[in-house]
Amino acid sequence: MFRRNQKLSFPERARDFLWPRSGWRRSSQYIFHRVARIPGTPYSLAAGFACGAAVSFTPFIGLHFLMAAALAFVIRANILASAIGTAVGNPWTFPFIWIWIYELGHGLIGTDAVGGEKQDFISLFSSIIESFLRLDLSFFIDKAFPVWFPMLIGSLPTALVVWIIFYIPLRPLIDKYQNRRRRRRRRAMAAANESFIQNNGNHGKMESEL
Repeated sequence: MFRRNQKLSFPERARDFLWPRSGWRRSSQYIFHRVARIPGTPYSLAAGFACGAAVSFTPFIGLHFLMAAALAFVIRANILASAIGTAVGNPWTFPFIWIWIYELGHGLIGTDAVGGEKQDFISLFSSIIESFLRLDLSFFIDKAFPVWFPMLIGSLPTALVVWIIFYIPLRPLIDKYQNRRRRRRRRAMAAANESFIQNNGNHGKMESEL
């Protein structure tokens, strides 16, 4: 569904990911239509998308898809919708997300934080991934953990609030969208049946005349 007639090249896809050529509003509408057209109940689709959005506010970079799928599975939500929901976390939103959960985490722990805007989060996450690939846990414990742990603490209440913020409005919107599609299909089927009956009636009249 919603596939392009002409496939985009990788640079074009990358550019659209960073800055959609159709604009953010139309991109948001496109994402909503993709989610609403997935087979499933309004609850499963809204809850699934909310799962993806929620895990985007956690510092588990690289694991968001798996975490969203696992959370959606636990609460019986739609896994495909959860994957789409992770789009809430993107290069434009991540800097604000990381600063927020970092400073909130320090506030909840009661420790003083270096300004979030002064942290090089991209280098931090790259170093964390490299340390795990090298099985170098000493780097994570000594260097990354003092920054990563407050982000984890700040992400927990934030993810819960984000889940609620997305789920509450999405469920009735998806329900309304699905009901509207069902009505259109019923009207189309009724029109097709009426046309079929009329054609058969005309065909019968022609045979009787012959």
